[in-house]
Amino acid sequence: MTHPKAKDRARHPKIVISADDLVHIEALAEGAMLRNPALADRLLDELGRARIVPAGKMPKSVVAIGSRVTYRDEAAGQVKSVTLVYPEEADITRQRVSVMTPIGVALLGLAEGAAFYWDTRDNQRRMLTVIRVEQDAGSGS
Repeated sequence: MTHPKAKDRARHPKIVISADDLVHIEALAEGAMLRNPALADRLLDELGRARIVPAGKMPKSVVAIGSRVTYRDEAAGQVKSVTLVYPEEADITRQRVSVMTPIGVALLGLAEGAAFYWDTRDNQRRMLTVIRVEQDAGSGS
């Protein structure tokens, strides 16, 4: 028998966000209210339930802006790696995903091992599992 709280945890796992990213992300969400109110609401909901920590206390295993994230799509069995970025740095050909996309909102603040649901742009519900998080993906050699 599945415990109901386990399902809630998969739908809303705990998230942690850096205080340095919070102001910029809030401004993006507020700016998107007219263009994409559903996404903006979802992002503001996530920010509202997040634990906010100073940048220096941000766990290395948690997805932040600039993190390289490897995740598994449980339905398709596919493993993908993307870097979470602000919209102006997004480039899907380089696997740079904006925080202002459904998958970007879903990944923000998650820790390695977290499983979560997200709704695609086609309104398909998918279950993803974060496999690995690497920080400072853009500053490598």
